[in-house]
Amino acid sequence: MTDITRRNFLGSLGLISAGTLITGCGEQADAKQKSKQDEAAMPADLKWDKAPCRYCGTGCGVEVGVDPQGKVRAVRGDEKNPVNRGLLCAKGYHLPGLLYGADRLTKPQLRQRDGSLKNISWDEAYDLIARKYKEAIAQHGVESVGIYGSGQWTVYDGYAATKWFRGGLKSNNVEPNARLCMASAVMGFMTQFGSDEPMGCYEDFEAGDDFILWGNNMAEMHPVLYSRILESRRRRPSVRIVDIATRRTPTSDLADVYVEIRPGSDLALANGILHLILKKGKVDASFVAENVAFMRGVEDLAEIGYGAFGDQAEHYGFKDKGRPSSLEELKTFLDDYTPEKVAAITGVPVQQIELLGDMYGDPQKGTVSLWCMGVNQHVRGTWMNNLITDLHLITGKICKPGSNPFSLTGQPSACGTAREVGTLCNRLPADMLVNVPEHRAKAEEIWGLEPGTIPEKPGFHTVDMFRALVRGDLKVMWVQTTNPWVSMPNLNRWKRNFDDGRFVIVSDIYPTPSTEAADLVLPSAAWIEREGIFGNTERRTQHWNKMIDPPGEAQEDAWQIVQVAKRMGMGHLFPWPENDWHRPMYEEYRRFTLGNGKDLASYEQLKQERGMLWPVVDGKETRYRYAAGFDPYVKKKSGAHFYKAKKTEEKAAFWLRPYHPPAESPDAEYPFWLCTGRVLEHWHTGSMTRRTPQLHQAAPAAYVELNSVDAAEMGIGNGGRVKVSSRRGEVVLEAKIDGRGRPPRGTVFIPFFDENRLVNRLTLDAMCCISKEPDFKKCAVRIERA
Repeated sequence: MTDITRRNFLGSLGLISAGTLITGCGEQADAKQKSKQDEAAMPADLKWDKAPCRYCGTGCGVEVGVDPQGKVRAVRGDEKNPVNRGLLCAKGYHLPGLLYGADRLTKPQLRQRDGSLKNISWDEAYDLIARKYKEAIAQHGVESVGIYGSGQWTVYDGYAATKWFRGGLKSNNVEPNARLCMASAVMGFMTQFGSDEPMGCYEDFEAGDDFILWGNNMAEMHPVLYSRILESRRRRPSVRIVDIATRRTPTSDLADVYVEIRPGSDLALANGILHLILKKGKVDASFVAENVAFMRGVEDLAEIGYGAFGDQAEHYGFKDKGRPSSLEELKTFLDDYTPEKVAAITGVPVQQIELLGDMYGDPQKGTVSLWCMGVNQHVRGTWMNNLITDLHLITGKICKPGSNPFSLTGQPSACGTAREVGTLCNRLPADMLVNVPEHRAKAEEIWGLEPGTIPEKPGFHTVDMFRALVRGDLKVMWVQTTNPWVSMPNLNRWKRNFDDGRFVIVSDIYPTPSTEAADLVLPSAAWIEREGIFGNTERRTQHWNKMIDPPGEAQEDAWQIVQVAKRMGMGHLFPWPENDWHRPMYEEYRRFTLGNGKDLASYEQLKQERGMLWPVVDGKETRYRYAAGFDPYVKKKSGAHFYKAKKTEEKAAFWLRPYHPPAESPDAEYPFWLCTGRVLEHWHTGSMTRRTPQLHQAAPAAYVELNSVDAAEMGIGNGGRVKVSSRRGEVVLEAKIDGRGRPPRGTVFIPFFDENRLVNRLTLDAMCCISKEPDFKKCAVRIERA
């Protein structure tokens, strides 16, 4: 571990605990000193209000200062918010910059025959969208239309979309881009507990003893949360941090142990740890007997496949089939995962495998497992989620302060909107599914629909939706709050031909490659330009008020959906006054959650509080789900009760999951592993952060990280131009050697924030067999001097 203080860490990653005056671009002074100067220089006439940050799923609270002219002049960390306690990362520090790019979209624009965009009125735009949807459904059926949103949709946006599509159009072709980042975590929780989202909360960072990070560069991706862990270690030097990763990062530098693992071998490592827990007698037998049901699914690789284009049919429809298993069968299953065999597969030394077994198996230590895209974007992502949770179930280290499996999210409302509202193609609000008759009936009752209105067949998941668009099966698609022509894997497959008979609408705040692929471009209101609600990683639902007007004619996404629905004769779905619809829409949605362990706080309570952790019962939030003494749905005096796991008699499912190799591995023609991901300064595809001058100046272009020895052998120097090629495409970038990220030999890393250097031209559209989430983390590439 590098000898570094928490203060130095905060400064190195731009973490600030004071306010920031928005003054434009220019050289940045020392961040801490500048923040103090900004606090003193803030105008006295600012009006302050609370909001969650617009970027990642951490859900940091900010206070926004608006001047009398209606412009955001300042932002500061909200010291009253329990998530960040006044701390902000580099992106949060410059948060208002996302609103003031020079090229904000301000008017609806229609693509012309010559490829140009022409300004049109909102009435013309709404009428055109309604007509296109009507024509497609009349001629090709309800499966010919779709809507694609994201974990950046507010609760209002996602609820309007799912109600309009399922209740009005009678189609389940509703998807968010969370399919690309969190679907494996969703299916991990659903297959094991019958309910999505973590049982723990951020207080685990103060209560835990050991923190084991699986494929999660937390120091850059969730720096505010990582700082809480570091502070725990400063206060209690016995705290240990283990970073399991495929390359060294700032997270590794601050960890006590760095475990370097070969790409795609994490299933073997998790099973190797389980092997040691059983071999050394570290099973919590009483907890397992009372709370765990063993299950086993389909394991034949030939039957499951990988779902990549060209490997199987366009529709990847594998469905797992579970059967009961047992602890005895688990022992036999794990016989093949000895430390020596696992070391051969993973490259992890036997001593480190033994250490991990001892850490998980120590009943005196609280263990928190943390993971993000390295686990979820995986051809067996659901399996890996299952195995991490298995480590906690077998040791009884779950549903306790400081002992939990904890999936981290990347988008501000991937939990609150994509997962809780249920904007995935097979879901309804509050863990309900479209293929369950009782769930459809409940939705139809709340929505005032005739029985049988909502179809039982799930719609297209994300990759299949875009494949259907290319094939021509999908005639109309509306994209909101996301940039799929940058973020989708195997990008060369999705090139638009404007004479292809399809009609694509994109609602966004800036021009992007996705608006370039659109027939109709709509300007959206952003963040505090409209009222909103997000739900973060720890189940915290947070509300904010509209604070400023959007530029030009921009309108909020939910409003756009409602106006089109009304033009299609579906105004009965949205019967509320146009000047007061947020409150009744939210309270209608909240009805889905009450009484089933997903209870959301009331609108009035959210307006007042810095968020509330659901389930919220009798006005009180729940810090730990399924835990006696914390969760009001648990009636036991002690221990845990997995009351949502109805399929396994209210016991958590422990899934036996074997190791399978990646869908594509390096060979003589393409000898390097490629991993993709984010960087500290930018968020996702960079459409907002690249328009914030300070962030763009800090990281102006994507690059390829190379191992120094590999680079030397190829004659590539730092900053040299490199061509990276895969079986699907190529991209030219500058080389970065011995930077913040340092890959091992045979591995390269490229971030995906740069629309001018599209790494997803290289990536493979193989996907998880259960969640259908693509594997962005592993494919084979060739490196050449450009």
